[in-house]
Amino acid sequence: MARNPQSRDRLRPVDLARGHGLSTQAVRNYEGAGILPAADRSPHGYRTYTHLHAAALRAFLALVPGHGHQAAASVMRAVNAGADDEAYRLLDESHARLLDDRATLGAVERALRDLARTEAPLPSSAGPDAPPRPAGEPVPAAAPGRGRTFIGPLARRLGVRPATLRAWERAGLLRPRRDPHTGYRVYDEADVRDARLVHQLRRGGYLLEQIAPLIAQVRSVGGPEPLRAALDDWRGRLTARGRAMLAGAAELEAYLRARGS
Repeated sequence: MARNPQSRDRLRPVDLARGHGLSTQAVRNYEGAGILPAADRSPHGYRTYTHLHAAALRAFLALVPGHGHQAAASVMRAVNAGADDEAYRLLDESHARLLDDRATLGAVERALRDLARTEAPLPSSAGPDAPPRPAGEPVPAAAPGRGRTFIGPLARRLGVRPATLRAWERAGLLRPRRDPHTGYRVYDEADVRDARLVHQLRRGGYLLEQIAPLIAQVRSVGGPEPLRAALDDWRGRLTARGRAMLAGAAELEAYLRARGS
């Protein structure tokens, strides 16, 4: 990293920026956001940074890939305010989210395995355990037929709102038919399969536009086998996140030592 020739212990904003491929304005913004400690000022009012600021910047940039920008910024603000316990709590929350994501991946894998098995029939008519009727689409009294269900019971089974199922339908992820007599949506076994897969993939962080081609593949081949590659990619991303968290922890520890924490 280039040093100010006037001092071995001082860094100009441009020195700090160049060492990390940033603009000087980005360095100033990080300082203003509390991600870096406040800089000293020269007699002429120019910012001057030290090895401590360089360590803080390295820690922040190392934390971002594993924890995300917002969480990394919150951790650095807590450390710079002397609230180390709060920083540790934020890190714990981020690790807990990664653990939850791993559990979700496992749930998707189990969902795929379950698709090959016969599933208990979904509730298809109103009853004492039926969900509230969605606005504009009351649950009909008549059952839709064996292996089929209406929007309310399906939403309850997945733990989502009927509006969510309608949004997935608008995105082309679900294609329920309409009962010719009542106009109600009727979900058959393939629709239920697709809804379960969409639900699990959404929990895994996939966007609707990313899910659409997977669902299309599932439909074209009559099963979920094309999702295997997506799950492998998902697992790889979780592994990369875990490794990034380790790298971020190392840089944060170095910064804490530099601060004397």
